[in-house]
Amino acid sequence: MCAKNFEIDEKRILITGGTGMIGSALVKVLLTESACKLILIVRDETLAKSKFAKWIDGDDRISFVKGDLGAGFVPPIEGRVDVIFHLASNTHPKAYAERPISTIAMNVMATQGLLEIAAKNLSCRFVYVSSVEVYGRNRGDEDRFDEKYCGYIDCNTLRAGYPESKRCGEALCQAYIKEKGVDVVIPRLARVYGPGLLRTDTKALSQFFWNAIEGKDIVLKSAGDQYFSYIHCDDAVQGLLTILQRGSSGEAYNVSDETSDIHLKDLAKLVARYAGTKVVFDLPDEIERVGFSTATTARLNSQKLKSLGWIPKYDIQSGIKATLDALRKGNQ
Repeated sequence: MCAKNFEIDEKRILITGGTGMIGSALVKVLLTESACKLILIVRDETLAKSKFAKWIDGDDRISFVKGDLGAGFVPPIEGRVDVIFHLASNTHPKAYAERPISTIAMNVMATQGLLEIAAKNLSCRFVYVSSVEVYGRNRGDEDRFDEKYCGYIDCNTLRAGYPESKRCGEALCQAYIKEKGVDVVIPRLARVYGPGLLRTDTKALSQFFWNAIEGKDIVLKSAGDQYFSYIHCDDAVQGLLTILQRGSSGEAYNVSDETSDIHLKDLAKLVARYAGTKVVFDLPDEIERVGFSTATTARLNSQKLKSLGWIPKYDIQSGIKATLDALRKGNQ
């Protein structure tokens, strides 16, 4: 089933992970550029209200439902739901290592709870936001992963909880399509960066940015030979909306752009150059190391998404500069 030109105006849209980097950017775009109504499932309602204070006073288009998806439980949602964006997940190495149960619960149990809501609203379109991590380790047979690629993941490790549960979440989506007729599309995000990066995020690029903002050296925890695809948050959000509006049910779409493929050491040098600092090397501690990806090459083929009309705004150079400028101004 294909939902060409799926309209979002006047729709009620349920969002998880709405206070995260991608989720908050998505919320702001939807409130600014559409007439939809949003329901956000949030763990910290005070934080959510402060983040979206501009839209709360005198505007009934955004509401909050308190719930901790890390426990695998989805709170009751009143009224109809036309669209679900499931963005909530632990997405950085320290979180994988310290909260492995909640990582799996959000990607599997909470996903099923949300799919049940979609099943009760048969006109609902479910956007399950997945990750480059589902591709596993490159087998050495492809330069870029298309949506059919499947590499190796050692499931008997702590870190496997994230990619394996993302894979399971995708499988659940296919099961609900088959058995209950749910309409699902699956964006698979490259490594995302942008102004909303948190200081507590332990992903390498996040630490690069925050060290740069604080005038510190950029620290590499490896030789930096990893070759990855990255995507600016604004481009990621436009990718999600394109897939929502034009994607075919049951299909996965890589959200990436070849102009933002870069080796980690070159990325560190790029951030350092803009910040006027230098790159240094430091080995990770034990907690960080168990959460790190073992992938050394993970570049995505985005032609399937581009065929829907998606055009990214940023290459890696302009995206890095825009992010540093925004972080310096405190625009998160």
